[in-house]
Amino acid sequence: MSELWTSAEAMAATGGQTTGDWTATGVSIDTRTLQPGDLFVALKDVRDGHDFVAQALELGAAAALVSRKPEGVPDSAPLLLVDDVLKGLEALGRAARARSAARIAAITGSVGKTSTKEMLRTVLGRQGKCHAAEASYNNHWGVPLTLARMPADTEFAVIEIGMSNPGEITPLSRMARPHVAMVTTVAAAHLASFDDLSGIAHEKACIMDGMEPEGVAVLNGDVDTTHILQAHADHVGARKVLFGENELDWMVGNVQIKGDITVIKARHGEEDYLFKLSVPGRHFAVNAVGVLAVVEALGADPVAASLDLAAWVPPAGRGTREVIVTDGANEGESLELLNDAFNANPTSLAASLEVLAASTPTHNVGRIVKGRRVAILGDMLELGPQEIQMHSEMAQNPHLQQLELIHCAGPLMRHLWEALPDRQRGQWAATAAELVPKVTHLVDAGDVVLVKGSKGSKVSLVVDAIRKLGHRLSDQDEG
Repeated sequence: MSELWTSAEAMAATGGQTTGDWTATGVSIDTRTLQPGDLFVALKDVRDGHDFVAQALELGAAAALVSRKPEGVPDSAPLLLVDDVLKGLEALGRAARARSAARIAAITGSVGKTSTKEMLRTVLGRQGKCHAAEASYNNHWGVPLTLARMPADTEFAVIEIGMSNPGEITPLSRMARPHVAMVTTVAAAHLASFDDLSGIAHEKACIMDGMEPEGVAVLNGDVDTTHILQAHADHVGARKVLFGENELDWMVGNVQIKGDITVIKARHGEEDYLFKLSVPGRHFAVNAVGVLAVVEALGADPVAASLDLAAWVPPAGRGTREVIVTDGANEGESLELLNDAFNANPTSLAASLEVLAASTPTHNVGRIVKGRRVAILGDMLELGPQEIQMHSEMAQNPHLQQLELIHCAGPLMRHLWEALPDRQRGQWAATAAELVPKVTHLVDAGDVVLVKGSKGSKVSLVVDAIRKLGHRLSDQDEG
């Protein structure tokens, strides 16, 4: 590993005091994932990170960023002492940003920011040295941590910025100082903290507040609140680039979902693009075209990026497809599992239902002769005062109406379940955990099964139960 921070550099960045000379090759906030040579940052969350400093040093941490000397740590231990650990991490992040000549993109959106960030990581990494956030590190500690981990010789960086409440995005944007800011979409998410979608749009627009001079705002031109995003771009003096399915700068043309892939035609100016994604989903297609807009705005090659997008696959739990072999002795006795159990709101659920509706079940392999398209849905959380209506109205979704069977878990999903016609209504349970022992009766070989819900609904328990029905094959296992 190459050198990331010396004690002198970290001390200058944070204004802290160090107890000795050291060199760090990484930055960590969790002893469970800490690597030898990391600078351990003792943040206070559910537990106080100072309680883990001794363990971090035993695991090979180069030093620890602390606000006091923890108990049980020898006087000779390598420590970087600051007044406030989080502010120290923020200072490291700002210093890493200041020393970097990287072209930086910042991404936000109600849906799709993590998958879009990963698309950008994939394609930019083939055109230069690219740094991007791990997992969904997009909050008040995730953004400075991502920046603090950025090597000085980075050529492209992708910073994901999220929010749960008003006022969170602006300071993070100003820390990242992006050259390009992207808003994937504005949808009903975190409405418990906002009055309406316009409030969410105003907050998402704040990702442009920290943009570098002559920055570019890549904005979804299809959403009803796009005028709010565009007005904010004008306010900060950013150049606007719009993407979506309407007549826009980057226009999504024909989208075909063909089994496990999505084939996309797009147009930008006089240029036509034809490319594919190795995953089904119109929502992925739209964001992929937005990715090409970001790539061009960063000064990279969008044509090469369009070809490289086929190498991207979504993170686990965000629309990944698995084949569960329920009986290896009988050829073809398996089911397909669409695992999207990490996040849910009406927009993302509609997108997942479109993928399921386009899927083809297999007949004559299960207890039930005809294979089915089955949805197992957990509550969509943080939708605010209209949450009951939003759940019940999903029964009118045209893609949902094409499904054979829908099971639901949670008090909010009961309203969707009750709105279903008898032919589609499967089981309902108060919690996802209560569906787990029933899973053998919920699905069958030959079915294509979508499991979707907010993380807090714990519908991932159902995913685990379905996997235990047999031997799991990922897309990669199938070749």
